[in-house]
Amino acid sequence: MIRAAGLRDLDTLESIERASFGSDAWSAAQLRDELQDDRIVLVHVDEFGVQGYASIRLFVPEAELMRIGVGLGSRRQGVGSRLLEAVEDAARSRGAERMLLEVADDNEPALALYRRAGYRETGRRRGYYRSGADAVLMDRRLT
Repeated sequence: MIRAAGLRDLDTLESIERASFGSDAWSAAQLRDELQDDRIVLVHVDEFGVQGYASIRLFVPEAELMRIGVGLGSRRQGVGSRLLEAVEDAARSRGAERMLLEVADDNEPALALYRRAGYRETGRRRGYYRSGADAVLMDRRLT
């Protein structure tokens, strides 16, 4: 099931964030801001609790995917794909025509997810991440 995230999810989101992004992880304060601002944050929940989350910002006619994080025990099970589809639907329903994102060039699982979903590379930011990885800029039409 996918639902809107709330402050009650903060501890779990923080744990998923650290596992997913390591040294580039957002702090608890940054995650709280995501939940309290005008962003769309969705969580994937199963019988064991929150397994992943996705956050987008709307700049209609565009939306920007800020994060998709999936818990270690839930990877390679379609959670990321379902979250991506859900945030695309949410953005589309609010008037977005295009989704933008950036992903580290050494994050092969995420790159594969986005390519399967129809995203195309539009540029790069060299050495963008603390690790030294490039940021791959990608987008997809939603309409």
